Formats: sequence, structure tokens, C-alpha cells
Amino acid sequence: MTPEQLIEELHLARGTCGYMASTYLSPLQVAPDSAAPRTIGQALYFLITPDAGVELHRIRSDQIYHHYAGDALEVLLLPDDGPARTVVVGCELDNGMRPQLFIPAGTFHVARLEDGGACALLGTTSWPGVADGEFERGDASLLQRRHPEFAEQIAEFASA
Repeated sequence: MTPEQLIEELHLARGTCGYMASTYLSPLQVAPDSAAPRTIGQALYFLITPDAGVELHRIRSDQIYHHYAGDALEVLLLPDDGPARTVVVGCELDNGMRPQLFIPAGTFHVARLEDGGACALLGTTSWPGVADGEFERGDASLLQRRHPEFAEQIAEFASA
């Protein structure tokens, strides 16, 4: 299917992670560490195209990216408490790719298609779910100072 067909079929709308649609919110609620109540877990689809990547951001929940179809996705992970790294999420296991990627809570990340890619359909699950106001956009210049060895990649990914 073309990206346009996927957008229509899955009822995706432009968002911070390409084109997105929520697919599940658990009816169970939690309030971790006295934070605002939220669903215990949630899932969504997201479609990445050359013109719609994953914006530099973080959430306060653990999440897993799941690759469903299309081209591979390069993800730049920028944790507060460790070294930055790039991971490729995709189906080519023999090339070191994995179809899932765990992103720990509080990790800034940004993603784009591998060079020449047309689109990638993924999902993400998070637990607990994200409460209103917990999505935080990243400051590329601050993260470049925190991870100077990845300054060039941060600039490239953030501008993609």
C-alpha cells in the first residue's frame, strides 16, 4: 500500500511521530509516584515518510517500537544517564535489525527512515500510558552539548 492508502485505511493524522492513530487505551488507571492518573497502558500506530519523521522528544513512560511493514527506521536514543546510540528497527534480522526497540522512560529520541526509504509502518506501546502534559520536545542544542560525540547526528536527525 502507498503511504496515502495507509493513512486512509488506518485513520492516521499528522502528529509528532509522522502520521499517528491511537489503537488502544487500557480502561485500568494508575497514578505512578503520585503523578497524574493515566491509563495503565496504550498502543498506537505511526507511519514515517520522508516528509514526516519522529520529532525529537521524550515521554515519562517506557515504550516499545514495533516494526510492521515498509522500510527500516533509524532511531537516535539520547538518554540522560548514558551514552547516545543509533538503532535500526526493521525486519532484516540478518543485517542486525530487530523488529522491536525498547525505549526507557525519559529517553530523548528522534527517528527517520533509512536513506532512500519511502515509508515505515510501526506501532508503539507504552506503560503506563502518557498523561496529558507529559510529552516533552527536545532541545537539539542542549542535547548536542550533553552528547557532543553525537552533535552532528542530532542536527541531522532533528532537521529530517
